[in-house]
Amino acid sequence: MKYLICSFPPLADKHSRILILGTMPGVQSLQKQQYYAHPQNAFWKIMFSIFAELPVPPDFESRKQLLIDNGIALWDVLETCEREGSLDTNIKNSVPNKIPELLAENPNIKAIFFNGKESHRLFTKAFGNTIPLPQFVMPSTSPANTMKFEEKLLKWKSLLV
Repeated sequence: MKYLICSFPPLADKHSRILILGTMPGVQSLQKQQYYAHPQNAFWKIMFSIFAELPVPPDFESRKQLLIDNGIALWDVLETCEREGSLDTNIKNSVPNKIPELLAENPNIKAIFFNGKESHRLFTKAFGNTIPLPQFVMPSTSPANTMKFEEKLLKWKSLLV
């Protein structure tokens, strides 16, 4: 059975320079109302490896603050969709978030990073080439991506630092 799900509000402020876009929060993230809440998702481990130090703090407020302190905004390409489970391949009937409006409200954002190929594909489907910012497709931090953590970290670090 597919369920209609909704994304979270964007995490951004006037100092944000980079926007990282996922597709849609997974089941555990939706349950906890936190971005990247699945314990095997490497997103927070990568961010803390690059910008702070490990271990990743358990509280979501500290995680969000790390991004804000480093000029990183976070959102999802999709506002709503139908999906069974957490896999992006199960997404149907999607509606994109108002990303052009977010960028207009946060003009210091100068680049978009996609957390995986599917977020980039959905972004391109929704917006084509209408957003003239540099765009980078990064390895998905999802546990479904079997790339080793060290490889993911190296690729993310090479562009974020």
